[in-house]
Amino acid sequence: MRTGRPLLAAAALAVAANGAAYAFGPDAPAARPPALKRAADGGKATSGTGAKTGSETAGSSGAGGSTAACTPDPEHPKRELRGVWIATVDNLDWPSRAGLPVARQQAEYTRILDEAVKRRLNAVFVQIRPASDALYRSSLEPWSKYLTGKAGKDPGWDPLTFLTAEAHRRGLEFHAWLNPYRASFEGGANRLPANHPARLHPDWTIPYEGRLYYDPGLPQVRDHVTAVVKDVVSRYDVDGVHFDDYFYPYPGAGGRFGDQASHRKYGKGQNLAEWRRANVDKLIAQVDKTVHETKSYVKFGVSPFGIWRNKAQDRTGSATSGMSAYDSIYADARHWIRKGTVDYVIPQLYWPRGFQAADYDALAPWWANEVKGTGVHLYIGMALYQVGTGGAWRSPGELASQLAVNREHDQIRGEVYFSAKQLLSNPLGALNRISKSYYDRPALLPLMKDLGGRAPAQPSGLGIQGRSLSWNSSAGARTYAVYRIPSGKVGECATADARHLVAVVPAGGGPRQAFTAPGGGAYLVTAVDRLGHESDPARVTTP
Repeated sequence: MRTGRPLLAAAALAVAANGAAYAFGPDAPAARPPALKRAADGGKATSGTGAKTGSETAGSSGAGGSTAACTPDPEHPKRELRGVWIATVDNLDWPSRAGLPVARQQAEYTRILDEAVKRRLNAVFVQIRPASDALYRSSLEPWSKYLTGKAGKDPGWDPLTFLTAEAHRRGLEFHAWLNPYRASFEGGANRLPANHPARLHPDWTIPYEGRLYYDPGLPQVRDHVTAVVKDVVSRYDVDGVHFDDYFYPYPGAGGRFGDQASHRKYGKGQNLAEWRRANVDKLIAQVDKTVHETKSYVKFGVSPFGIWRNKAQDRTGSATSGMSAYDSIYADARHWIRKGTVDYVIPQLYWPRGFQAADYDALAPWWANEVKGTGVHLYIGMALYQVGTGGAWRSPGELASQLAVNREHDQIRGEVYFSAKQLLSNPLGALNRISKSYYDRPALLPLMKDLGGRAPAQPSGLGIQGRSLSWNSSAGARTYAVYRIPSGKVGECATADARHLVAVVPAGGGPRQAFTAPGGGAYLVTAVDRLGHESDPARVTTP
């Protein structure tokens, strides 16, 4: 993904190869209104696909099934993932520079989280392994230099424990973002700590374009990456494991990636491209299996490059003409979706509407169709970092217009923004438009029933004194959803969508939970577990 610069360079090269300069297209059209009808989260795998199953059925709020016959308001979806990537490579987002005091690092991180909460986001994707290094205490890989300025130097604290706890304290889902194959972001093995896997196993590595990569064709490499993931999932309270778009290296200046020896040894008659894709597929399946065997509720997903294949190469591809992940970096997201070896995908659709080589209006529906009927969740990677850079991105409404497109497709269950730096700077005020028009209410996470979990007990002891609403804690609750009906007239569909949802309150550690009521009327409170299962509501009316 995305240090930003390498991805842009790769995209430029790809489009140039198709006979076009990589320049952003004409100003995007004005935002279209959301579709008049949008079903609630749904989707069930068709038999024999191997895909994930178990999303909630259309119309169901998850609250005890009491709203099964209700038609949710399409402009106020109750379940929607809203996330932000927090990149650590090159100190892009966090920490702002290496060597900061621990208190400063922590303050910078919590500032990002507080801004995410302010914008009604509900998930963070934090890069904890940029290049076979660790922003957490690990026996498998050395400390990241982005903490202290020196690779392998102990920073004196374990950031990942803090990172997860602070996210959960604010009701944010935490996805641990790892880059699978990059061994060194800068230079060769001689610059790495002595205990680095690339130093211990030089036969695992291939130098390419000034960086060092693990050879994806080696079973030992797959086993090492899987062991790293298992270690993280076993020891830390993460909600998800996340891979970015870097698999085989993006094409560089024309040099050949030197995996011919491993191809001869393990290729078994496959041509090079087929074999490379199969290697990535094996890693994805192996990691998926390990994640769910370790903790069944932890999600696993990938944010692939935005173009799977172009129609020119495959008639089932998208109406685009840029570089394709399938052909250039050997990442076959369609395979993972159909085999069910991911719980979600977040294609990086970092182009504006109307851009000829990679039109957002063509790509969003293409990906929506790919996940249809599979149960694999689709969220869209949004180019917040592009706002204000030129072309269509000069319009402060471009990003909001893309959300309008997303809302037209039932299969698109939310967005993730790159990256946290722009979350804080809010270029051109673009986030203000999104907050006002699309995120004007909080949202629960989309539900993945096949990962287990169950709705906690209905909150008991709900009462109100003045403007202080309080209730007893429910075992297993990660958050509590608070609905307000100003008229006091509660219908059976009151919790079917987000029209009445006023807050998602993180669970505190005490026996009682509290919330300051914004006004009079009837209040409904539900308990929600870490996967989004929601209890029946408790009810109280203000005097």
